[in-house]
Amino acid sequence: MSGLYVHIPFCKSRCLYCDFFSTTLLARREEYVEALLREIAARNREAGDPIRTIYLGGGTPSTLEADDIARLLKAVGTEEAEEITMELNPGDATPAYLRAIRAAGVNRLSLGIQSFQDELLRLIGRRHDAAQAIEAVHMAQEAGFENISIDLMYALPTQTMSQWEEDIQTALRLHVQHISSYGLMYEEGTALTRLRDSEQLTSIDEDTENAMYDMLCALLEQAGFVHYEVSNFALPGYEAKHNSRYWDHTPYIGIGAGAHSYAGRVRSWNPDNLDAYIRGIMEQDLQRESETLTDEDLYNERIMLGLRTNKGIDEAMTSRSQSKIEAMTRDKLLSRKDGRLVATQQGLHVLNRIIEELMI
Repeated sequence: MSGLYVHIPFCKSRCLYCDFFSTTLLARREEYVEALLREIAARNREAGDPIRTIYLGGGTPSTLEADDIARLLKAVGTEEAEEITMELNPGDATPAYLRAIRAAGVNRLSLGIQSFQDELLRLIGRRHDAAQAIEAVHMAQEAGFENISIDLMYALPTQTMSQWEEDIQTALRLHVQHISSYGLMYEEGTALTRLRDSEQLTSIDEDTENAMYDMLCALLEQAGFVHYEVSNFALPGYEAKHNSRYWDHTPYIGIGAGAHSYAGRVRSWNPDNLDAYIRGIMEQDLQRESETLTDEDLYNERIMLGLRTNKGIDEAMTSRSQSKIEAMTRDKLLSRKDGRLVATQQGLHVLNRIIEELMI
């Protein structure tokens, strides 16, 4: 096992679309860090192999002090780590903070920019503006970061094609190495979904969303980016090593409240409750849940994860679905490449349907 994820659930404010486990109880950061350190120590032997990738996600990891980031990374051990990623809100970026986390070992940043349009940022509840986002990238580059990823969102309410193109071009002018881009999802229970359901805002239609995605893919490909996963684009050699472990079905450890771990056939997860997590760690009685995956589960996950990537899936594993495969290749939803099946651009628009058709 060579990948480790650390969940930092704290946020200064909630984005209206987010359904990840998070909390605005910033006063509890210190005790949470102590709990993380204890869990890291308790599960140190679980990794087996040296830790090769570390990902600090959230929530908002940049709500922690740089000294706390350094303590966590020291506890994990970074000697063998090739990639250490930390998510950062542009509003938290300062030259001193960026230099400090770089000195602590972070060598890859993931900046949650989402948009360079101030009105859209306000609409979805982000706490930074476009100028701060651009300045955060510049500060990170000046602090010595040479592997920077930014998140962009499309299909936002009121977002136009021209705004979206401007966002993509702004991202390219910043000379970042990686771009993750997601269409807005209206998750159950989120504030944005409630606004849509009460008709206080209108969602973008499917044709416009598909057109935005096609524009993204075309412009980034023209700029030299590799489209290596349905929502992820990288300059050659800058593909996210840690996240690629998820898509390759490689085991990993998850530390922190709500964090998931995967080891062969067993998936386990910590409680997504701050009190339950901290109390469980401090009392050495953390109630982790788990499930054992069946052969069918593993097959379905390989279909789902593999078709999200430009590697696709081994066609030999889908022999029971050959008639469906033939129909999808005729319809130009799938293509064959060196014995593997890969989703086409048209297929990416209906990827969930393709996956469901091939699952057992």
